Amino acid sequence: MVVTILFFVLLAIGIPVFIVLGLTGIIYMFDSGNTDLFISIPQQLFSSLESFNMLAIPLFILAGELMNFGGITTRLVKFAKSIIGHFRGGLAYVNVVANTFLASILGSSLAQTAMMSRVMVPAMEKEGYDRTFSTSTTAAAAMMGPIIPPSMTFIIFSVSAETSIGTMFLAGIVPGVLLAISFILLIAYYGYKLDLPKSDKSSIAEIGKSFLSVIPALAVPLIIIGGIMTGAFTATESAAVACLVAFLAGIFFYKELNLKDIPKVLTHTGLTTATVTTIIAMATIFGYSITFERVPQLITEWMVTITENPLIFLLLINLLLLLVGMVLDGIASLIILTPILAPVASLYGIDLVHFGVIMCLNLVIGSLTPPVGAGLFIASSVAEVKYESLVRGMVPFLVVAVIVLFIVTYWPELILWIPNTFN
Repeated sequence: MVVTILFFVLLAIGIPVFIVLGLTGIIYMFDSGNTDLFISIPQQLFSSLESFNMLAIPLFILAGELMNFGGITTRLVKFAKSIIGHFRGGLAYVNVVANTFLASILGSSLAQTAMMSRVMVPAMEKEGYDRTFSTSTTAAAAMMGPIIPPSMTFIIFSVSAETSIGTMFLAGIVPGVLLAISFILLIAYYGYKLDLPKSDKSSIAEIGKSFLSVIPALAVPLIIIGGIMTGAFTATESAAVACLVAFLAGIFFYKELNLKDIPKVLTHTGLTTATVTTIIAMATIFGYSITFERVPQLITEWMVTITENPLIFLLLINLLLLLVGMVLDGIASLIILTPILAPVASLYGIDLVHFGVIMCLNLVIGSLTPPVGAGLFIASSVAEVKYESLVRGMVPFLVVAVIVLFIVTYWPELILWIPNTFN
């Protein structure tokens, strides 16, 4: 009990998550008298990262960095604008579509929020859009980053729950498309209600030129998904192929990726990878206290006493995860909660791939929900919008996202038909 209280107190005062995980695990060992566990800590820290699937994390991060430095973001925006920019509220549509394309490359909502806030908010404001609306649209659209494959959150869930990364990637396609369509419908409503501005219509030649410029970029997600679907390579191997395509496109096609940029690309990749893998390693220490205190078993027994209905269980899980997502980083939440909740979901007969999509979507929504939504702080800071105004602007997008969440939760066949078709 003391360790549990300490865990939440340390989080509440802003101590980094990896320190909280490691420190509470060590304090538990002293408090419980299980000091013999210290002997195996180095081995456990190493073995928690000694997985072939874990290679997908740095490789996909590297692919995203290569595409970013290669000038792909502005080209995606230009391509989307040439297609739908002439509709009322067109640049808002462009924001969603460009974020959808970018999500299939980066796989990180926070990185995407920071990047697109710098690109889209000034562009939208220049054409007459309200700055708060522009920032809200950007932050909401970036929510698709961890849902549309490749996704770092899917990789982490797959490693923790021992499910197929490739299957998780395939299961993320429909939820990502649903989010994009839902946001577009919401923007269509605002477009005519608020009389949002529109851009000049592009000619067929301009559309063709823009399309040709993004073919290498669009090839990356197609290679990843196509390779997994056909069985040509695993999800981890597809990440390596994506890195190669991104490198060649940046060097020879776009010619914006210079060899002098490579050290910076590798540094960014290393820092992001280190952040994620450190949390994973420290969660191993924290996992000792969870295991010895029988937390998974106690939660299972508690859930069964509340309900034996899997539909009600999923409702309770959604409420729990939405609350957790409000106060805890999504990746940390996945690492902590997946070993606890996945066995419980299996007990209720819920497909783990379906459950993984539910968990990831919940925690992504949480990243844009006050009081501690990291996505809100990043968008507010980069776009220079008041936090309170941004929270109000996000409400309609969050309502739409929660509706999509419940569709995903209670219509598993919709999510699993692509994985089931190709597996």
